[in-house]
Amino acid sequence: MSFYFKHFPFVKYDISGDNTLQLVQNPLIRFKIKDTIDKFAWAGFLEYVIQEEETASEIAYRIYEDETLDWVIYITNNIIDIKYDWPLGYNQLNNYIIAKYGSVENASDTTTTDNIHHYEWIIQQRQTRFDGTVLPEKVLIVDEVKYLSLIASERRIVRNHEYELNLNEEKRNIKLLKEEYVLQFLSEIKSVLV
Repeated sequence: MSFYFKHFPFVKYDISGDNTLQLVQNPLIRFKIKDTIDKFAWAGFLEYVIQEEETASEIAYRIYEDETLDWVIYITNNIIDIKYDWPLGYNQLNNYIIAKYGSVENASDTTTTDNIHHYEWIIQQRQTRFDGTVLPEKVLIVDEVKYLSLIASERRIVRNHEYELNLNEEKRNIKLLKEEYVLQFLSEIKSVLV
């Protein structure tokens, strides 16, 4: 990740608080892919599923043959907080759930309503079409009153544990900039930052 900051501009800053300005790299600069590119340029990206305990450096080495390009993966996926925007491993996730909810059992206990994260209305079940295309499940988050008015097959309670597991699993689906575009991407970043 340190290679990401290599081309950041320098600013004068009083680090020690004694009115002595020192030249330091500006850590407040952030490069972001334009939203229009992000939404419509999927042709330049590969879909990728992060494996258990896999790091961005490992993926960068496998795809780009350069582990220092991990920051390209973070930028192309709008990952700001590496600790929580990247999927947690099994033990890390359990520790997070314990810290947040007291225990894994508290977060998943079905005998209480204290751990209900939200209620869902299942508008469309997951379907596989005749050509193999999978249509994803469609749900709406609703309040308890609406939830109780639905038939059993159209409703679901999502408890805190399940919510955290699902959220973590969603983070596994990322996009990777295709290898043939990396040099152009690096050149553009350098021109913006220098």
